[in-house]
Amino acid sequence: MIVPSARRVTGRAWALPGSYGFTRPRTLRKYSSEVATQSERPAIKKRPQFHDYFVTHLPSSSLHPDPRGPTSPFHKLPRSASIPHVGNTSHSPTTFQNLVDREMTVVRIPLRSAKHHFGAVTARGTRPRNEDTYQAGVIDVPAFAKRPPASLTIKRSNSPNSSRESRAADTANGDPQVFYFGIFDGHGGSECSTFLQENLHEYIQNSAADFELQSSLRTNQQRVSCGEAAATSVTTSTLPVMQEANRKRIGDLEKSLVQNWRQLVGGYFKRFKPPQFSYYGPDNSTENAASKGYVAIEEVMEYAFLRADLDFVKAQAAKRDDDLALAEKPLNEDEILHSPSLTRTPKIGGRSRFKGGSTGSIALISTPSPTPFWHPAGPSSLLVAHVGDTRILLCSTLTGQAVPLTSNHHPSSPIEAGRLRRYAATFVTDSFGEERMSGLANTRAFGDVQSKRIGVSAEPELCRVEMGPAEFSFMVMVSDGISGTLLDQEIVDIVKEARTPEQGARDVVSFATEVTREGDNATCLVIRLGGWERRLEGGVGSLGTKESREWRRQDATDPRRSRT
Repeated sequence: MIVPSARRVTGRAWALPGSYGFTRPRTLRKYSSEVATQSERPAIKKRPQFHDYFVTHLPSSSLHPDPRGPTSPFHKLPRSASIPHVGNTSHSPTTFQNLVDREMTVVRIPLRSAKHHFGAVTARGTRPRNEDTYQAGVIDVPAFAKRPPASLTIKRSNSPNSSRESRAADTANGDPQVFYFGIFDGHGGSECSTFLQENLHEYIQNSAADFELQSSLRTNQQRVSCGEAAATSVTTSTLPVMQEANRKRIGDLEKSLVQNWRQLVGGYFKRFKPPQFSYYGPDNSTENAASKGYVAIEEVMEYAFLRADLDFVKAQAAKRDDDLALAEKPLNEDEILHSPSLTRTPKIGGRSRFKGGSTGSIALISTPSPTPFWHPAGPSSLLVAHVGDTRILLCSTLTGQAVPLTSNHHPSSPIEAGRLRRYAATFVTDSFGEERMSGLANTRAFGDVQSKRIGVSAEPELCRVEMGPAEFSFMVMVSDGISGTLLDQEIVDIVKEARTPEQGARDVVSFATEVTREGDNATCLVIRLGGWERRLEGGVGSLGTKESREWRRQDATDPRRSRT
């Protein structure tokens, strides 16, 4: 039955239960006898919203003059009347007191336009098209940050300046905003990377809602000890804060997801046990924290990654190739997956089957207070979920060194080689000296439907960093078009010399495009952190790689370079 377009139908429209965005005119209701009546239909849960802007509080003078303020500018007042206002001291002028105590205004600031907080630049290079994509915004999930000590919370609440500090607005559930940054590098086309750009954040939001995940900032929240920190320059933890959730529902969802991978794909996934899934934990008989109704945000991220990859793979397996001879064969003769007849997913990624894939690196930042994560005095929690060879770096404010948070999932990695030796058909070395598995450079990726059975999965590598106030200057996310050309420290030093994150991202892409020999797609995201103003103070600043970068630029512009 063909449903008329919404423009030509008059009258009230209603939505089918369990569907998102699909509406049917009320006049067509008689054709759907299986649909329950209006009173019997369950209420449809509102879909979480993803915003590419952040909400903050600004003084009213930032938008329009304050009529209660003084008539003359402050810089023209005498020195005796220009003493900064602190608390309720008697030396502050009355006009200044009125200006400070006025109400703040809630403002929406587009994240991609806030060049002093975020910068993103992408370039096609010498490739015929750009297959890189990225995403940035505020995601609607409960906070996962560690709650600050009670002594610190009480001290801030009693401070007279606590209400005047720069702070962001709370979300609808009462938690501070959780920021979401993602970078995706497609191969074989941009269908998969575009799918992740448009949908991966929704998978994370829906997974948190399905798990019934609760905020980590509640006063009655129980926690699990994080153990000893890793021997690195950042504080990582393998057992982060545990949050309340529906443990029984989580077990059912995880069991169903793993069974779908086994039945649909087979091969590597027949003995597949996701490391973060507590349903397949080492000891489910004991009375541990997971069995009491608690879950970590890492488990939510792994479920969302595998769920998104499964839906994309199912959609591609259900399509026909362009070859007319293959199109006449029954679907059960398809050998790409173990049971292709189980694919019943709507069209994703175009009309024909997409055989390529995409990498993906996600960074979530949550704060324990309304103070934004870029505030110099505010701590925050960073969660990184990574698949492939895109890269995420931090710049240490104290030392100025680049701190990598991800590793490349290549066949040359001992961990990846050990994981896939029993399943992969062959490991070969190409003419550039790089190891490849069945022609692929990445051992973990979204998509790549023809290589799923040998173990090319979207199991994310997870890393959690508890960032102290101004501990790091900024965060950089780059695709392999940049990380394959520049060293980590070179990328960080280039950003140090920029005035804004937007200029830093542009300088990194420009320099990588200038000195590269491959001409791959290049994408760079720079996110400002608490120590941004002190980015040149640590170590030797940007001088550590300045000489080598100048030499590389001169070598790239040398006309004799093309002869070698």
